[in-house]
Amino acid sequence: MAGTERGVTEPEPTFSTCFGAPFMPRRPEAYGNLLRDKIAKHGATCWLVNTGWTGGAYGTGSRMPIKATRALLTAALDGSLSKVDFRKDASFGFDVPVKVPGVPEVLLDPRRTWGDPAGYDAQAAKLVRMFADNFEQYLPHIDDDVKAAAIG
Repeated sequence: MAGTERGVTEPEPTFSTCFGAPFMPRRPEAYGNLLRDKIAKHGATCWLVNTGWTGGAYGTGSRMPIKATRALLTAALDGSLSKVDFRKDASFGFDVPVKVPGVPEVLLDPRRTWGDPAGYDAQAAKLVRMFADNFEQYLPHIDDDVKAAAIG
């Protein structure tokens, strides 16, 4: 969150491997492979939940409501999230729930939370490029199936 350090006035995108690069002695793909193997071995279902920002760029949008986050986590934990309808996100390729009890539907389609849909599209395209550019450094070290999933 911007403003937590002196002189920081707005968020700056930063990629931190596994969200803790300084504490990870192995290459990132080692952790990715370990996670993939554990998911396969134990049949785990994994969810990505936006607990961050929605509704516009910094200064316009707001933090995700805690009630929506709790409702999504509850649905994930009780198994009901697996039973809802999903749509494919056009920018990121994720399967996104269309309707979850206790979550305003607009929050499940981030583009709809922005007052300026073209602004959302531009920011999403920028973020996709940033992820792709950052990911290039890992391409020589990852399996072909991961490359295919990441690159499309």
